[in-house]
Amino acid sequence: MKIAYLTTYDASDANAWSGSGNYILRTLRDNGFQIECVGNLREKNVFPLKVKQAFYAFVFGKKYRIDREPAILKDYAAQFEKRLAAVDYDMAFSPGTIPLAYLKTEKPMAFWTDATFASMIDFYPQFTNLCNETIRSGNWMEQLALSKCRVAIYSSEWAANTAIRNYDVDPAKVKVVPFGANIICNRSFGDISKIIDDKSFDVCKLLFLGVDWQRKGGDKALAVAELLTKRGIKTELHVAGCDPPAGLPGFVKLHGFISKNTEEGNKQLERLMSDSHFLILPSRAECYGVVFAEASSFGLPSLATNVGGIPAVVRDGINGQTFPLDEDPEKYCDYIERYLSSKQEYAELALSSFKEYSTRLNWASAGRRARDLILSFCS
Repeated sequence: MKIAYLTTYDASDANAWSGSGNYILRTLRDNGFQIECVGNLREKNVFPLKVKQAFYAFVFGKKYRIDREPAILKDYAAQFEKRLAAVDYDMAFSPGTIPLAYLKTEKPMAFWTDATFASMIDFYPQFTNLCNETIRSGNWMEQLALSKCRVAIYSSEWAANTAIRNYDVDPAKVKVVPFGANIICNRSFGDISKIIDDKSFDVCKLLFLGVDWQRKGGDKALAVAELLTKRGIKTELHVAGCDPPAGLPGFVKLHGFISKNTEEGNKQLERLMSDSHFLILPSRAECYGVVFAEASSFGLPSLATNVGGIPAVVRDGINGQTFPLDEDPEKYCDYIERYLSSKQEYAELALSSFKEYSTRLNWASAGRRARDLILSFCS
């Protein structure tokens, strides 16, 4: 089957959408599909829309999102249609709904993404306090894409349920396939056992890996590290990917942004994942959290919140633990202490985390499930 892979950005960019668009592209190719990438679109003149955006902000104190403006989406559709006219393809596929909303084609459509527009309203900061015009346009765009597609694949039950609950869609065509880890992993159970054996338990090392200190719950991660220190447990909080507030305690170790596009960056990430005892990311909002799958590929258990799509990646007692959003730092510390006090129990959790990656949270497994759905619904 020949697939036209539609993205507004460059699908070969490993940094776009945390790399998931690129990894979905790769896994479809690995599963035998012939892929023609159609993307890297130009954005039409948005100056009038930026004026409109400023007007909403200044006069009404509301957010107007240009990326949900029908004029922009219709222009994207026109660009896609023009380029598709020169492409031999059997179906149109996208890692998002925006490219499909206004697209006109007689070929089957499908998408694989991590959220619906409705689920993002008042969830992520950039989707809070939206103006009514953006809410109407965003929901209509989402409805169009769901109505046109043969199968709608989401990375979590949370996302799938928001589609069924908020839109007029046949539940039979809404499916769930968790994303894999956006990382190259050739590790074996033997490698993970060695990583565990090499860990020192003299210092508890927590890893906070995210680009948004506030949304990812950096303040709570810091509170957990502080409380562990007060309990007499020597602790280090390693922070990578973001710039946290100034004036942090000395036990916070800053590593800055780490690029997966460089060998040096990958080695640094590997060291942090291997040396740490837990990935801690108490996110206030998260559609999925590929980083949890990546941590599992190193046998690194995750501590996270039970919000959004996180429970699709972090399963309690298997590759870590999720906590209620308003949970006190004490509960995190109790969990950490329990596993630090028993290296055998920690090793069992770490090996179980890697098993989750090996069986469920990798792109090979995800790709096979997505392939079967595409062939079943779109052939």
